Amino acid sequence: MLANRGVALDTKTVRLIAYRSAARARLEPQIDQAAFADTVVGRRVVISSDGGRIRLRESKQGLKTKKWRQRYTGAWREPKVLIVYVVDAEGKRDAGFAPVIDATLTGPDAVFALLRTSLQRLAITQADQVLFLADGAPWIWKRVPLLVHALGLAAEQGHELLDLYHAVHHLGQVAALRKDWSATARTRWCTHQRHLLLQGQVAKVIIAVRDLCRGRNSKAIRRHREYLIKNQSRMAYAQLMALKLPIGSGAIESTVRRVVNLRLKGPSLFWCRASAEAILLLRSYYKAGRWNMLKRRATSHLALLGT
Repeated sequence: MLANRGVALDTKTVRLIAYRSAARARLEPQIDQAAFADTVVGRRVVISSDGGRIRLRESKQGLKTKKWRQRYTGAWREPKVLIVYVVDAEGKRDAGFAPVIDATLTGPDAVFALLRTSLQRLAITQADQVLFLADGAPWIWKRVPLLVHALGLAAEQGHELLDLYHAVHHLGQVAALRKDWSATARTRWCTHQRHLLLQGQVAKVIIAVRDLCRGRNSKAIRRHREYLIKNQSRMAYAQLMALKLPIGSGAIESTVRRVVNLRLKGPSLFWCRASAEAILLLRSYYKAGRWNMLKRRATSHLALLGT
């Protein structure tokens, strides 16, 4: 497109512009804490986070190649992804609000710092309801109370919920460990336990799993039971359905696929860390429909002065 307009740029120049734009866009929120043009005042907000997988090009110790190039390893690393979106009165995603999506390779503390900045700029304390929805990853749930306290959210505003399908997946694994059951018996048991979860009878589900903790697979079943016990307070599915709030984390699963998997993960793809960070940022805003916001951040006078 640029060539058709008489602008000649090689691939390296385009890549350099992209990486520098990403660096400036990342710097701007640290300098300017002004509120977003679109806020969540009086709205119902859902917040989710999860991790993906990409391979980083990390230098390898030892001799160089015959062409005197540095050897490297393709280590798997987990970029942390977040999404903040709004749902309507029926619990459906509100198309009138562009979600906030971001990602980083720096770690859990860094992604929660990004989340805190975004929520503050969205005026999250003025939201009607705030739902934290995720799988059972400890790195998420041990940081949520700290985030709630830092934001100053009221107790009646916030909810924590374990994704229903992760809970059901653990129940399916429990059933699979019962080698003396037929496939029909496993399906029937899982369906019954799922209905109990949706009815708010989590204690009965835990008792049912506990009753199966015997025999050669008792140790493995006990691990699934501990998972359910640990997340029991986050399994109020009946209550959240009554409030017309989502109970599945499909939004963050889709976000990880679109932001990470379809661009940064693939056969023979090895990224330098700085390059991966830049592409994660650019792709997050592009997929969120906030590309113009990213351009304004990258070209703002504050970002230019900061670099």
